[in-house]
Amino acid sequence: MVPSDATTQGSALTVEPLPAFSDNYIWLLHRDGQAWVVDPGDAFPVQHALQKRGLCLRGIFLTHHHADHVGGVHALRSATVCRVVGPAGEPLPEPLEPVAEGDAFQALGLVWRVLEVPGHTAGHVAYVNDTPPGGPRWLFCGDTLFSGGCGRLFEGTPAQMLASLDRLAALPGETQVCCAHEYTLSNLRFAQTVEPDNPELAAYAQACQARRELGEPTLPSTIATERRINPFLRSRQPSVRRAVQQREPAARSDVDIFAALRRWKDGFR
Repeated sequence: MVPSDATTQGSALTVEPLPAFSDNYIWLLHRDGQAWVVDPGDAFPVQHALQKRGLCLRGIFLTHHHADHVGGVHALRSATVCRVVGPAGEPLPEPLEPVAEGDAFQALGLVWRVLEVPGHTAGHVAYVNDTPPGGPRWLFCGDTLFSGGCGRLFEGTPAQMLASLDRLAALPGETQVCCAHEYTLSNLRFAQTVEPDNPELAAYAQACQARRELGEPTLPSTIATERRINPFLRSRQPSVRRAVQQREPAARSDVDIFAALRRWKDGFR
């Protein structure tokens, strides 16, 4: 259990993506002048947003140790003396409040639960808020789940990633999926190669394309949407299994199918 943030619940929580690098999103959460950010790989977009909106940074969520997610932590902490919360099993900038599966803490008037979701990295975590019925639920999943895709397996196994995605897919359908990269269009091109006859996927791809043409992010998605269009959440579906087995006939088990699907995506251009 991590100590509580003293922020009280007042106005509604605002959640917005701050673009960084070529395709990263740093998620900014704020309420009543106080803010937290998720995976600040670069301090500048955060500092600019805080100044523009008149916000005080209270804390940082970290999902995993990759540089494009933690590179701005030192500068932000030095400037604001904010809290930093991150997975206990990852090499992260110190000092850190380590969290693990089952931990919960308060920030911006909400209780946040920690989910261990290894696969992309060995100690990757996600954060989801508990909320009263009808309230918005936010999932900050780093590089585990993307809209239409999932993270590469740099440190984990296919079995770990499949189990992690199963955990996220079991969240309520209205859960807002706030992942860390704008990979949606490229992911959907692959998804349509796997499931060319999925009408919901086709409609979603068209909608996302329109949003990008307007310069808008495709995120957040929702868990319900991802269950319908994301091949990595649909790897047990007959249509996905058939497509994978046409390429790798020896793939039979759920993990074998998932591993073959991930290999297919790794080589997809």
